[in-house]
Amino acid sequence: MALSFIIPGLDEATSEKVIGILQERLSQEQEAALVLKHAHWNVAGPNFIAVHEMLDPQVDEVLAMADETAERIAALGGSPSGRPDDIVRFSTWPKFELEGRQNTLEYLRALDAYYDSFIKDDREAIKELDDLDVISSNIVQDHVLKLEQFQWFMRSFLTD
Repeated sequence: MALSFIIPGLDEATSEKVIGILQERLSQEQEAALVLKHAHWNVAGPNFIAVHEMLDPQVDEVLAMADETAERIAALGGSPSGRPDDIVRFSTWPKFELEGRQNTLEYLRALDAYYDSFIKDDREAIKELDDLDVISSNIVQDHVLKLEQFQWFMRSFLTD
């Protein structure tokens, strides 16, 4: 990839590696917003309104994460890839399988598993970024904090 510029304190190879890690995070963030909206539209049954209304702020926050990640890629001299086919191209995580109108608990279980993978992938990115670019690592760390809170909200519905 040709960088537009190199920011002070990073060399080209490091910048490219950071951008690659962030691009994967961006694609998963974009997909997560779509998955959450899908669940928002399709939850049904007990606790419908509570779950339906809980998911929209998560969609907004995950989209804000994607924006922050994309802007970091641009600040590093890269060009963020945000088209639908880019999400698929950079995907390394399991597909969200739940379809159609389902009971709220089914969606919450599926979203809980999705968040497990999402948070794990972010934590792996943090480990890599810690040695490459602490600024980018801090951004992803902030995202994990929010994702863990969202997962806690979901898990609160899943207790017996």
